[in-house]
Amino acid sequence: MRKFLSLLLTLAMVFSLAVTVNAAAPKEDITILHTNDVHCGYEAYAKVATLHKDADLLVDAGDHIQGDVIGTLSKGEYIVDIMNYLKYDAAVPGNHEFDYGMDQFLHIAKDLAKYPYLSANFTGKDGTPYFDAYKIFEVKGVKVAFVGVCTPETFTKSTPTYFQDANGNYIYGFCEGNNGADLYNAVQKAIDAAKAAGADYVIGLGHLGIDEQSSPWTSKEVIANTTGFDAFIDGHSHSTFSETIKDKSGKEVVFEQTGTKLANVGKIIIKADGTITHENVDLNTVEPDAEAAAYIQTITDKFDALQKQVVAKTSVELTINGADGKRAVRNAETNLGDLCADAYRILLGADIAFVNGGGVRDNIKVGDITYGDIIKVHPFGNEACLVEVTGQQIKDALELGSAAYPGESGGFLQVSGLTYTINADIPSSVVKNDKSEFVKVDGVYRVSDIMVGGQPLDVNKTYTLASHNYMLKQGGDGYTMFGTDNVKLLKDGVMIDNQVLINYIVNNLGGVVGEQYAAPQGRITVKTAASDVPTNESDKVIADRDRDTTATEGDTYTVVAGDCLWNIAYKLYGTGTLYTKLAEANKLADPYIIYIGQILTVPAK
Repeated sequence: MRKFLSLLLTLAMVFSLAVTVNAAAPKEDITILHTNDVHCGYEAYAKVATLHKDADLLVDAGDHIQGDVIGTLSKGEYIVDIMNYLKYDAAVPGNHEFDYGMDQFLHIAKDLAKYPYLSANFTGKDGTPYFDAYKIFEVKGVKVAFVGVCTPETFTKSTPTYFQDANGNYIYGFCEGNNGADLYNAVQKAIDAAKAAGADYVIGLGHLGIDEQSSPWTSKEVIANTTGFDAFIDGHSHSTFSETIKDKSGKEVVFEQTGTKLANVGKIIIKADGTITHENVDLNTVEPDAEAAAYIQTITDKFDALQKQVVAKTSVELTINGADGKRAVRNAETNLGDLCADAYRILLGADIAFVNGGGVRDNIKVGDITYGDIIKVHPFGNEACLVEVTGQQIKDALELGSAAYPGESGGFLQVSGLTYTINADIPSSVVKNDKSEFVKVDGVYRVSDIMVGGQPLDVNKTYTLASHNYMLKQGGDGYTMFGTDNVKLLKDGVMIDNQVLINYIVNNLGGVVGEQYAAPQGRITVKTAASDVPTNESDKVIADRDRDTTATEGDTYTVVAGDCLWNIAYKLYGTGTLYTKLAEANKLADPYIIYIGQILTVPAK
């Protein structure tokens, strides 16, 4: 009897193992290619076509239709044409898929795309998912499901009003509530449904990212709070990695993201033995497919003439990067940020101008400036506006913009007409709601020394503020202290953002950006309690100078990197409020614009 029972048990174990292997192992290797955050880097799609010849499935993790001239001029449609040509199998909407408006995106998703958009958590007016939560593909004897997941940050990282009705009520959602729990539950529900429908493998296709400020909606948090994923393809944070991560049950999940602008293509292989391998393929090592390249050239020809039109010149490099060559516009002042903010302030005649760092997207090299160059800087087509706000709203906006420092934030503010300090050792006390929108400051402000026109900011005074509709009317990037209900609208829809920049350079700078923009102008200072050791050229001058020395008639001062007129007055006279004396003595038409190497006459105090 014991022998008989042992035989039965052995047969049961063999039968169980066979079922498991047969259910999960394909007849031969399955190759899945994936892309994310292409942001209109469309030329490299010809290389994706080369890899696709030896692959079974091709999917995208969002943010493909926006980010460059081709997207702006076609409202995303040319990119979809190329994705259709490559025969993409599925995609998830990134936050920037909505940048041309809800109607345009839904037109793309429903009418133009030959591949499905998937999302388990983008909900329509009735609270149910607007797209299918998952799609199953039968490949080489097994069923592979992709579950789509969108970031709830889309509310503030696209345009909030696109998700609202005429009365400002949200009529679309992303399962953003309950500190991440609603999102996790929606994703788990989709995983379970895919498995119930027979999926042998379930792969997350998410536009979530790994940035800390995206919490509680990061891809890592979604994986850690769900079970059932075999792999997770990520986007949004422009990160590059290929690794594994544990889910809620402790199971290892393949986890990949490919960077941005098609620097890499992700490659996941489900092996014939049921194991999964993964890597990022460097597209620099791949030759473009000739037929795909020829097709893409026909798309380029449609808009190339317009983007190559020269509209201005620059004698200095205009950059979104810091001295180390890394992107800085989302957590530090840059010379291009200064230029863009000045354009808004001067063209609209405002006291102050703000430009969100996430809205300044690309560098401009020395030489000719083309229409395409300008659109690369401002690809969103936002409209310039002028509003009246209080000093308190200005202070709250600066606090929100600096909340993520030293981390990056698309809402970090490049400014004109004011200067301010970020006290980096003071933790942010900004309170946000479940849509990542500003609620209040519940503690000490980390911004200080806010000076408008050389005078301390008065929180009770009203100021004119120039920016664009995304921030001032629609509360984009979480700026709910603004919005149509909270500001007095003085000028509306003056012109689109890239035209603001073109007009400023052509009409106000004589068509040439010169030395006044060679470096950041010292509008934003970062202070730490660790020491008072100088961190830039302007601070060195302050540290080395005897502040009790009174300037005498006939003195001169040579402008250095990081200077602004208020700081210079402080160095010379011990008070920045005397900046007007310098402006008058040197006949400066705009006291906010000086340049490195400029020699200023110094009047006596």
